[in-house]
Amino acid sequence: MSSRFPTPTTGDLVAGISVALVLLPQSLAYAEIAGVPPHVGLFAAALPPLLAAPFVSSPYLQTGPVALTSLLTFGALSGLESVGTAPYIELAALLALIVGVARAVLGLLRVGIVAYVMSQPVLTGFTASAAILIVASQVPSMFDANPDTTGVIERAWWVLSRPNEWDSTAMLLSVATVLVVVGARRVHQLFPGVLIAVVAAVVWSEGTNYDGTVVGDLPGGFISLSLDLPYGQTPSLLVAGIVIALVGFAEPASIARTFATADRTPWSANRELVGQGVANIASGISGGFPVGGSFSRSSLNRFAGAQTQWSGAITGAFAMAAIPLSATLEALPTAVLGAIVLTAVYRLIDIPAMLQIARGSGLQGLVVLGTFAATLISAPNVERGVIAGIGLAFIVHLIRELRVDHRHEVDHETLVLRPYGVIWFVNAPHLESSFIAARAEHPQLQNLRIDFANVGRVDYGGAAKLAELVDDAVDAGLNVDIVNIAPHAKRAMAAHLGGRHGVPTLDQLADDERHQWRLRRKPPSP
Repeated sequence: MSSRFPTPTTGDLVAGISVALVLLPQSLAYAEIAGVPPHVGLFAAALPPLLAAPFVSSPYLQTGPVALTSLLTFGALSGLESVGTAPYIELAALLALIVGVARAVLGLLRVGIVAYVMSQPVLTGFTASAAILIVASQVPSMFDANPDTTGVIERAWWVLSRPNEWDSTAMLLSVATVLVVVGARRVHQLFPGVLIAVVAAVVWSEGTNYDGTVVGDLPGGFISLSLDLPYGQTPSLLVAGIVIALVGFAEPASIARTFATADRTPWSANRELVGQGVANIASGISGGFPVGGSFSRSSLNRFAGAQTQWSGAITGAFAMAAIPLSATLEALPTAVLGAIVLTAVYRLIDIPAMLQIARGSGLQGLVVLGTFAATLISAPNVERGVIAGIGLAFIVHLIRELRVDHRHEVDHETLVLRPYGVIWFVNAPHLESSFIAARAEHPQLQNLRIDFANVGRVDYGGAAKLAELVDDAVDAGLNVDIVNIAPHAKRAMAAHLGGRHGVPTLDQLADDERHQWRLRRKPPSP
């Protein structure tokens, strides 16, 4: 118990408050991305990190509203209810509850392997495309323009192509905010650039009676808990909720894994799943929307001196205490919030990483670029881009599995085939085609040797196809010899070629070779 609830330190207090001062304005901005009123972002910033803290394995992971999950939320809900309305807000809370239950169940079932459900090409393509959409969604705010069209990209293009609609004051505020936030990072990682930009903008807005678009009414008060949600809409949110649960977990899992590696400490994907599940359940019952782990806030937490999970709880408690005072932010120009989002996500548009993947592998390049394009095209339903990317990755895997890598060489009258990897019924014919081509090219062949030294596994269907190849070679008058069969492949081979061409019979196999599952359970030798 003590390992899960360590004593809080001064570093936890300083780090927790430092993160909260960044989280509060960010939560207002990310609420806009999700399509809910700004005060809902404050709800999602308070209870989730507070209740998640006892369950997480990483002392640095900071939970709350994040850009990618907010975009996924908007995509899931925008076609069901009018953005920003009461029914929309209720659906956002229900979606958070679905995401939370899904993650908690996966964690309790100890299937943390879902942290790796998306391959690197899929994740890279989706993240870059989603970041472009997030930036595009903030263009109207940064220019304080009101497009008369729908669609994230379409609205951004409408603004950018009509300079007469630009508000010069909003543009100056946006530029100033970017300079302050980015400049603060260059001064010191703990320099509160976001806080300075927000406070300065609020003071300036109130002092000059700024007539542009501002955050507006923030009810304040205290968080109220409720389970009165539109559960009848659950079927329409189930797929999106599961996608968010899986895709959104990639970031907190990466955060925990990265910091654990740097500190040479263990981490648990299962505990992080449970922690993220609890956070989203808390967000749902407190009127928030789906949340996740923030890399930037987690990095700040670590750099500010956090040592235990208490830092996250302190962040949540501070945010909860600040909600009654949120009315002080009502005069904050929305252009500033848009610029804050821009500074948080622009580095996620990693085009060089996409090109590097494409140069390294044409097929993986197809996956990364396909995911990138599918996410842009499917906006605002970006979860479809993720599904398309995972589908592409699966197809690429199948394409690779359709052929077995191998080398062949001819030594006088002997053809030596050296297959690599896994042989199964789908790719075994590729090996047969290579044999036929080599025999046609070298009619003097009298012997065939198949070397299994580099074969990882042979399934029964693959062994059956290999037996057909061997029989064809024998019928053609060749002497066949099969060598270096690994223990885990002998059973499948013995079932079809036992007692012939160097393959042992089933009776000749050792007990653990006849029952391959025991090899996986057999403890290592001392």
